Amino acid sequence: MSWAVCVLNWNGREDTLRCLASLRGERVIVADNGSSDGSVEAIRSAFPDVEVVENGANLGFSGGNNAAIRRALDGGAAWVVLLNNDAEAEPGLLDALRSATARHPDAGVLAGKLLFPDGRVQWAGQRVGLRSGYSGRPRGHGREDGFAFSVEGRTQRAVGALMAVSRAAIERAGLLDEDLFAYVEDVDWSLRIRAAGFDCIFVPSARAVHRVSASTGGAAESTHTVYYGTRNTIVVCERHRPLGAAGTAARRAAIVAAFLAHAGLVLRSRAAVDAVREGYRDALAGRLGAR
Repeated sequence: MSWAVCVLNWNGREDTLRCLASLRGERVIVADNGSSDGSVEAIRSAFPDVEVVENGANLGFSGGNNAAIRRALDGGAAWVVLLNNDAEAEPGLLDALRSATARHPDAGVLAGKLLFPDGRVQWAGQRVGLRSGYSGRPRGHGREDGFAFSVEGRTQRAVGALMAVSRAAIERAGLLDEDLFAYVEDVDWSLRIRAAGFDCIFVPSARAVHRVSASTGGAAESTHTVYYGTRNTIVVCERHRPLGAAGTAARRAAIVAAFLAHAGLVLRSRAAVDAVREGYRDALAGRLGAR
């Protein structure tokens, strides 16, 4: 069974080079979203066996990864693995995912475990709160790794930083939604694949260290995060869990309030507060795609 790892790069040269070094021996496809930092040249020089798809522009997380996924499927891959460029695979990650397919023949998505650099858990499964619009923190977030976060089984969603998706699931449910552009697209994809009849399985033995790099946006990135987070959370919740008029209004208010609190109290940024409002307006107007 053929596997391919898809890594998305946008002006993240050093992160991406570290990521690729952790994937030696695997088929790897890098999709580059129009980088201007010499990433493409550095990748081809250091890793001549890695396939590079030059998108020529920033197509977002969804569009950028879809370009790599299409290349993988065209090359015969039965499974594609998404790994963030600011993550490094631990030894045996691909073997753990491959072995899980035998234990879970109905799986369409396999979700790996993400760790902070100090070894604490970053992500070990997560629910999806479609009714309220709030899903809570991932299981184990910030806690010491241990048995409680090492049990394989179903989870409601995977996270785009480390997930494997089967060709069969993609053929039935489609690729990442490019209208979402960035953020919450992994939730939408997980839900669509589950709705198509596949299981989403957490595989704790498939591990990667995720640094959550801030190298691709600086101050502007914080406003993009809350803009897309607000907009896409509303869109995805309404897509997958329609409510009546009163319920929809209440859920929208709860989503906006949560993002406004984060923008004002955590980020302490007027620009971020304005971005939340912008995301809300665009969700209601159906304005999707790139901001």
